[in-house]
Amino acid sequence: MNITICFDKLDPAPWVRGLQQAFPAASVSAWTPGAAPADHAIVWAPPQQFIDEQTGLQTLFNIGAGVDALLQLRLPPTLKVVRLDDAGMSVQMAEYVCHAVIRHFREFDGYDADAVSGKWSYRKPRSRADFAVGVMGLGVLGERVAKALQLFEFPVNGYSRSPKDLPGIRCFHGAQALPDFLQATRVLVNLMPLTAETENILNHGTLSQLQKGGYVINVARGKHLVDEDLIALINSGHLAGATLDVFRTEPLPASHPFWQHPRITVTPHTSARTLREESIAQIVGKMQALQRGEAINGVVDPRRGY
Repeated sequence: MNITICFDKLDPAPWVRGLQQAFPAASVSAWTPGAAPADHAIVWAPPQQFIDEQTGLQTLFNIGAGVDALLQLRLPPTLKVVRLDDAGMSVQMAEYVCHAVIRHFREFDGYDADAVSGKWSYRKPRSRADFAVGVMGLGVLGERVAKALQLFEFPVNGYSRSPKDLPGIRCFHGAQALPDFLQATRVLVNLMPLTAETENILNHGTLSQLQKGGYVINVARGKHLVDEDLIALINSGHLAGATLDVFRTEPLPASHPFWQHPRITVTPHTSARTLREESIAQIVGKMQALQRGEAINGVVDPRRGY
């Protein structure tokens, strides 16, 4: 079995070593233009040239949870695209989102500002019952986030394309239920996959349906959010602010208004990073299952985009 690794702006060498150690029966190498054909590939944002040259590929393993960049390439219809199920990302995402929700709920930004000016301040405790958190997207990451939020006794709503039944979580599904979900939500967490249907889904029309004083946490993709609509709703007072980890252009340009907005927290796409050892173990397990003729999790449906 031949395995090739093709990454954009990421050193493949540690992955080559780790994969070769975990799967000694395979031949593993980093891709270069004109390289020998491979049976399987592990990729992150590969160029179209890679796809065009590697005509014998059976599977394409993506090292991130989102596959939207891959689906923009011209892929052979027989090529199987596989995404990671978790590989250590879900606990990181739960940490990040819970931190952002609690920081907003407990008004720590305000305490930080007061501390800078030497002010000993007091804020009246808020009621969790007034801070329903809505998680858009109930896949592996979204479900883990929703369950983590329950531990802090926030009311939790969930929204997905197809029906879900999660204990203690009020679940909504389908486009017809989106308005009800938004109106029942004060803190919105976006974990939707990016597809043609979900691009720009966080716009003035949808975000204005959140409860007064709503807060937005976007940890999915920058193209979900219409930037100027978010800023307008914060400036109008309808939204209290936002924590954003993903952006239409990354790195976020220095001139972008998100950097300077006092009620927007920016982080550099770090909410859930791929953990190499866990990812390699999962990918090797899936390759070995395919060798045995077994079905595997994480196979992407190109029509749905995830």
